[in-house]
Amino acid sequence: MATLVFERPHALGLDAARAVADRLAQEMRDDYGVQSHWDGNDLVFSRTGLSGVLRINPESVRLDAQLGFLFSAYKTRIEESMSANFARYFGA
Repeated sequence: MATLVFERPHALGLDAARAVADRLAQEMRDDYGVQSHWDGNDLVFSRTGLSGVLRINPESVRLDAQLGFLFSAYKTRIEESMSANFARYFGA
């Protein structure tokens, strides 16, 4: 099992960053079947082979995820995609 940690600053503020995370969660649900729910400012998500938390802070966003065996083989590709997506969604 591989661990994926990703953190980026943003200038959106807490409410706008949560709204962006909601949009991201909907896309993940539609495209990949990822289920999620809010626990305070943490968006907790999971599906077979993937689980984690997207922490929304007033000035940053942090992803902590566990990749199962199958996803672990694509860790580098997933990290590259996340970098591009975080820049697109959250700026900075």
